[in-house]
Amino acid sequence: MLETGIKAPLFTLPDQNGKMHSLDEYRGKKVILYFYPKDNTPGCTSQACGYTAHLPQFEEKGAVVLGISKDSVESHKRFEEKHGLKFTLLSDENLETIKAYDVWKEKKSFGKTYMGVVRTTYLIDEDGIIVKSNDKVNAAEDAEKMMEEF
Repeated sequence: MLETGIKAPLFTLPDQNGKMHSLDEYRGKKVILYFYPKDNTPGCTSQACGYTAHLPQFEEKGAVVLGISKDSVESHKRFEEKHGLKFTLLSDENLETIKAYDVWKEKKSFGKTYMGVVRTTYLIDEDGIIVKSNDKVNAAEDAEKMMEEF
């Protein structure tokens, strides 16, 4: 996980519609940038639906929500449509941004060790500085916890 107080690594990634997004285009706004393991899994769905439910409050406070996983653009589109998601999902299939934000880690499940995305949320200020980072995310409570930061 990256430390607070540093400049957030820049990226350009496609969203669920294939449109490219760069972190630079969000200068002047707060950015909630969250990394999640996989579309359409219970925890990731709960987290994404939480952000959709709170999106009007985030927007009122001048913030945008961006979710990133290694899933494809097509997978993100299905995820968005199935759950009525209202924010941008970015696809990082080559893991460049995931690794730049230090969320690609060794994980263990049922005694098996593998590499994967550690659920992590960053709050980036209007100048592109990381002001909050959390790698102990409770998926169901993440959006509410981020609301407390505003």
